[in-house]
Amino acid sequence: MAAPATTKKSSSSGIKRKAEPSKEAHVKGTKKSKVEAESTKPEKKKSSKKEDKPEKKSKEDKPEKKSKKPKMVESNDEDSDDMDVDGGVPLNGAEEEDTPMEETNDGIHPERRQFAAGQGPNGTNSREAHAKQKATIAERKAAKPLADPLLRTKKIWERLRRKSHVPKEERKQLVEELFQIITGKVKDFVLKHDSVRVIQTAIKYSTPEQKRMIAKELKGTYRQLAESKYAKFLIGKLLIQGDDEIRDLIVPEFFGHVRKMIKHAEASWILDDVYRGVANRQQKATIIREWYGAEFSLFRDGEKVSGDLADVLEKEPGKRAPIMRELKELINHLVQKKMTGFTLLHDAMLQYYLNVKTGTEEETEFMELLKSDEESDLLKNLAFTTSGARVVCLAFAHGVAKDRKHILKAYKDTIHLMAGDPNGHKIILAAYETVDDTVLTAKSIFPELLTKDADKQAEMVVTAANDLNARTTLLYLFQGRSSSLFPASLAADIEVLNEVDVARATTSKKDPEIRRAELAKALSPLLLSAIASAAGELATTSFGCQFITEVLFASVGDKTAALEAVASVAKGDPTAVVVEADAMDVDAAAPAEDAMEVDIPFNDHSGGPSLHIANTAFGGKMLRSLIAGGRFDNKLKKIIPVSPPLNFADILYPVIEEHIIEWATGSSSFVVLSLLETENFSSKAEVLEKLKKGKKALQKAATEETAEQKAKAAEMAGAGKENGDVKAKKGKKKAAPTQKAVGNADNRSSAPKAEQPRQGNNTTTTQGQPGTTSNKTEAEKAAEDKASKEYLERMELEYEKREGGA
Repeated sequence: MAAPATTKKSSSSGIKRKAEPSKEAHVKGTKKSKVEAESTKPEKKKSSKKEDKPEKKSKEDKPEKKSKKPKMVESNDEDSDDMDVDGGVPLNGAEEEDTPMEETNDGIHPERRQFAAGQGPNGTNSREAHAKQKATIAERKAAKPLADPLLRTKKIWERLRRKSHVPKEERKQLVEELFQIITGKVKDFVLKHDSVRVIQTAIKYSTPEQKRMIAKELKGTYRQLAESKYAKFLIGKLLIQGDDEIRDLIVPEFFGHVRKMIKHAEASWILDDVYRGVANRQQKATIIREWYGAEFSLFRDGEKVSGDLADVLEKEPGKRAPIMRELKELINHLVQKKMTGFTLLHDAMLQYYLNVKTGTEEETEFMELLKSDEESDLLKNLAFTTSGARVVCLAFAHGVAKDRKHILKAYKDTIHLMAGDPNGHKIILAAYETVDDTVLTAKSIFPELLTKDADKQAEMVVTAANDLNARTTLLYLFQGRSSSLFPASLAADIEVLNEVDVARATTSKKDPEIRRAELAKALSPLLLSAIASAAGELATTSFGCQFITEVLFASVGDKTAALEAVASVAKGDPTAVVVEADAMDVDAAAPAEDAMEVDIPFNDHSGGPSLHIANTAFGGKMLRSLIAGGRFDNKLKKIIPVSPPLNFADILYPVIEEHIIEWATGSSSFVVLSLLETENFSSKAEVLEKLKKGKKALQKAATEETAEQKAKAAEMAGAGKENGDVKAKKGKKKAAPTQKAVGNADNRSSAPKAEQPRQGNNTTTTQGQPGTTSNKTEAEKAAEDKASKEYLERMELEYEKREGGA
């Protein structure tokens, strides 16, 4: 007999399964005609709507609901028998589904109420059931190996992990007890998330010998630990706090498994940390070589290898194709998995890019790989490592205009962070040197570098100007690759830029000087505006003063406002120290609109907002350079004036006119001399006349110690008493064999060199002596008198030249 239409038979078990009642109801029995089905259907809907309304009135209507419920289409007896045998639900059993759950008036299910009252299964309530469950869990834990030692170590760890409130002696006893428990059982502890923390704490407070003991016990398991979600941190702890012996015990266990580990979600991070910060040169070479193919996983102990791909290809040129293919596939695998932050990956990418043949499909495919990341995570991560930044710089140099535009777009929100990074700023410099569309460069970089908010641009410029890396991104367009902008610590920048120069020769069409001039023109208004707004803040640091000088020399546009702002910084008495109101115990609630100038003798400050610009070496140098109107050329031994001329002398003199004698006799006396030596200064005669009237003050300044020299002498004398005779003797050894004159008379030797840095008056006192005239020999007095006369003769000579010209 065929199976009824309402059942399904499984091919695997032969058990009939009931189909959905509502769908099968019309199939069973005799079929209804279309007219009958249509007439029945609306009656069902209509009756259901009418019957629903009385249900909401009271609970007493529920039985009526059951009786008045529309009848379902019934199946024949034969089908019903089959359904009972199959265990299915009868079609007319829909009434049971609508039976409401019995609830008490407070909405609590009766079974829950019985259980809470202790009338549940076995006469238990919920509290007893939970207690029984906890007891069962505790029994299971106790049955596990190391249950008791683990419990004890956790209690010790809870006490040890507290950084304070644990006496030294108690901590020492706890560590000793902890090592008594874990010695010989370290492997059993490290693979559990809760017990591995105990071992990490033991390493933290252990002696070097105890660290080595733990490292030796774990020998042979470091690769497995690196793949563990929790134990990998134990390896990091050992490597950071351990010595070279521990390092040489751990790192070699990764050899031969680098390709597998770098793909692992957990092991990849510890491998990269080892490569970046712990491994020595040979270990790094061994790790990077494994990227070149499976055959490089085989190594011999003690064999010296090179990680440079160029050396490998030079020794085995026939294997170039498989090596490059293996390297590219592994790089592409990590990029596709979004694992782009590894230094190891960036080094491998650099090795690949340095060895691709220019103009080939290899280079094109690699460029597409760099651009393939839609979120640009790869390019952003590359910017902050040495090798990664070099890869991007080379991509700028070798790429076409479309490639460069794509790279610039990728760094849209990252330029500001890159500017202050030791590696990221190189990419900005490379963009300056390679992108021919200077309008695109200016729009992409400058708003991000200095922010689009005009109110915050001055603050951003001050911050960048005082940062060793960020300042290069602002001054490079004005200074180029000068040694003052790129000291020895930034020598790597010059190497990368030289590499870019070679590569861009065939890809860039615009002349480098024209490109740089166009970018400088676009950046100049922003920097001049910042100087006009924040000249006082910039002038408090050496980098800030250099920034002002270089921008005013090389920028394009109206510089009047910036020059006036710089001149206003020199306002006031140079001999007065600016003291904040709070420093003088003034009521803090009182409005302190301006700082208070108090005539206090100059003391040896290191420089800052409370120090007048005349008393800072970098401030005096900046003013002298601006007065001279150009840079000093060491080859030609003369000043090369800028065009158009700054005429800063005429802007500065009205500001310092009232205190010209104090300037001439103070630390920045050569600022006054620069005023007299400049050719386009209109008030030279007036200055000479005032200096003649203050001749006695000038003679006194030329022969006596300045306040700065006295402060230094007092400080050195105090240091000698505190540190004892030994340090005092060392100080005497440092003294020059020849005696130098005190005062500002000795400044004549460096006067013409406007670009040479000076410290105050460029004078020093004899070590171990107070420097007073009473302790000087006749020869010393004669030398000082001679120097003073020469200084005055130069002043008079300038005055005579002025009169003769008139």
